[in-house]
Amino acid sequence: MAPERFQHVEAKLAAVNALQAAIAKAGVPCRVLIEGMAVRVSKGSAFVPDAVVFCGFRPDASALEIPDPVVVVEVLSPSPAGADFGLKLEGYFRIPSVAHYLVIDAERRKVVHYLRSADDRIEVRILGEGELILDPPGIVVPIRSLMDRE
Repeated sequence: MAPERFQHVEAKLAAVNALQAAIAKAGVPCRVLIEGMAVRVSKGSAFVPDAVVFCGFRPDASALEIPDPVVVVEVLSPSPAGADFGLKLEGYFRIPSVAHYLVIDAERRKVVHYLRSADDRIEVRILGEGELILDPPGIVVPIRSLMDRE
């Protein structure tokens, strides 16, 4: 695995901490994990997101994949930005359980929030402040906390 820039690693950690705090505050039966586990988007393809939120179960200790993620997070890197907005966007939303895909641009201080609507359309919001409502799973996350370590 190639080393990552400090800002990228710090943004991943901030996102995980912010999501964990929101889960704890809401009291929902969900977990957040930092990069490491795969999300399978097709029979022959899987991605390893920077963070993932899943609910309702604890995987077996030997599990390598999260089968039913609800929120998937990627922190934007300079090189594969096109993949985050194209290939990964399409892939993650092939999974019926994915309700939200967050692309965090720590350098520009923005979050691109893709969400699945009730009629299965993908909507997009670009946010730089305020709160991000992620329902499901029923959590509220301050935008700045996704990029700033508290």
